Amino acid sequence: MIDLNHLEKYTENNRIEAKKALGGLPRSIWETYSAFANTLGGIILLGVEEYKDKTLHTVNLPDPEGLVKEFWDAVNNPNKASVNLLTSKHVRIEEVGGDRIIVIEVPRAQRYYKPVFIDGNPVSGTYRRNGEGDYHCTEEEMRAMYRDASIKTQDMTVLESMDNSVFCAESIRNYRQRMKLSRPNHIWETLDDDEFLMKLGATGIGEDGKVHPTCAGLLMFGYEYEILREFPNYFLDYREEYDDVHRWTDRFISSSGDWSGNVFDFYFHVYNKLQLDLKVPFEMNGGFRVDDTPVHKAIREALANCLVNADYYGRRGIVIVKQRELITLSNPGDFRVELAEARSGGMSDPRNGIMMKMFNLIDIGERAGSGIPSILYVWKQQGWDEPNLSQAFNPNRITVSLPLKKSADKKVLIKNADKKVPIKTAAKKDMILAYLTDHVSATGAELCELLDLQPTRVRTILREMIADGIVAAVGGNRNRTYKLKA
Repeated sequence: MIDLNHLEKYTENNRIEAKKALGGLPRSIWETYSAFANTLGGIILLGVEEYKDKTLHTVNLPDPEGLVKEFWDAVNNPNKASVNLLTSKHVRIEEVGGDRIIVIEVPRAQRYYKPVFIDGNPVSGTYRRNGEGDYHCTEEEMRAMYRDASIKTQDMTVLESMDNSVFCAESIRNYRQRMKLSRPNHIWETLDDDEFLMKLGATGIGEDGKVHPTCAGLLMFGYEYEILREFPNYFLDYREEYDDVHRWTDRFISSSGDWSGNVFDFYFHVYNKLQLDLKVPFEMNGGFRVDDTPVHKAIREALANCLVNADYYGRRGIVIVKQRELITLSNPGDFRVELAEARSGGMSDPRNGIMMKMFNLIDIGERAGSGIPSILYVWKQQGWDEPNLSQAFNPNRITVSLPLKKSADKKVLIKNADKKVPIKTAAKKDMILAYLTDHVSATGAELCELLDLQPTRVRTILREMIADGIVAAVGGNRNRTYKLKA
């Protein structure tokens, strides 16, 4: 976030737009909303003007509350904005030097929301951002965004043969309670269940113009017998195998008939089982015992990955097996990225993207493609054998095995230090973007320290960002600094 108390240090650039807004909500705000959403994201400042020397300065908005209400009414109107990307945390009123201004943080849109357009017309209402401001997208850019958006994940399909009676009300209630704890005062909190499910992606509008469940909604919140109507091979199976005498010592399956049988309820029941025997070091923080460790987090990640990357039309279902020194997670489907890329991270292409979003909203799972690298890193820190990732074909199947020991059978106490995970180039670029938004400019040495990389590697990343028109270099070699292109 930029330093609002020193706005005079900033200029408008490809991630900052200032508008006086003394005459009300500017019409051009929607062009900027579309442009930021379709490019890199950015910050809109209402109650801020740009002087002739390009510096930014505040003016006092007479009725910021009224402007905020007007903005929310418009951004939630599909005739004004094709999609609302914002939550309550993205829009706020700030006081700077005695002046009240409005800060609107527009995130970069996910590919399936693009193009983000305004006034109900994608041809005339789609914008992008460059260093000189907002511009109309070309036909070529429009086609590219539509191509990307049309590659839908499996769970986006609207099931027109079903209605909302397929949902388990208790599952929805439990999900909303968890989301309230994870994201208090979220803008969706006051919605009724039907509106909430639509925003969440659990329902959608069919070709008949009516609301129906999506595959994501059915899998996450539906009753098992309803899920089977769409996914005949659907089956969730958790087993504990602690000895060689019994096939299992505990089992929990979706077809038992005494619970909903859906993915959401399965996740929490299984995670509670998996974490029971983890050794937790005794540590206090603020008077409370610390019970959550990197291993707990890695197991949550592995379980969520298994569920959101499954092909629920495939055979044999989800199978989770817990042994004394091994956890195995297996699901139908194959890797949507190369196995080497899955291990190294930086690329995320989930089979069920809406389900992943649903888990993310309750702070479960990783969207940045670093889930598997995080798991591998945590296991290495414990000194345990490396997890094994494998895929089989005919039928397609992914299996992840998580050993809980060293090869020498030495017991290892879980470490509580949450170390850094190696981050790919795309994430490094995001870090540079965030830093230059906050600090206006930076030296090469400062960016090396920020990224924890050698100068040659940082220079390579910066050259790519300069070539992409995102960053500009200012000054000679010894005195060179970098800033967002303006």
